[in-house]
Amino acid sequence: MELACRIAGCKAVVPAELTQENFCPLHFTVSVEQKCADLRRETVGGAPDEGRREEIVRYLGQAGKTLAGVATGNQRLPDELKARILNTFLTLMNLRENMERAAARQKPLADAANRSAKA
Repeated sequence: MELACRIAGCKAVVPAELTQENFCPLHFTVSVEQKCADLRRETVGGAPDEGRREEIVRYLGQAGKTLAGVATGNQRLPDELKARILNTFLTLMNLRENMERAAARQKPLADAANRSAKA
């Protein structure tokens, strides 16, 4: 039996790769992009603490793996959806890069504070 997307009004079929999320490919990409936007807003002020950073990195990896499974799965995807999946990969990569930049900016500040505290 085929599952329908959990979004009200969407009758698209949920591929096997997305049964855990219960989203069609389109709505999965939308949810990942929204989550990335939320995470970006969360991290824009500075690097998150180590625990939160690890949690975000795990999410990015899992979302990327799931997207790869959808993109290479058995369901035929229209070109527009293929482009959206590629764009979502780019969003995931950009968020990871932005987090690394924020952490790199914080490190010199923390080092300088440690040096002045020791002096």
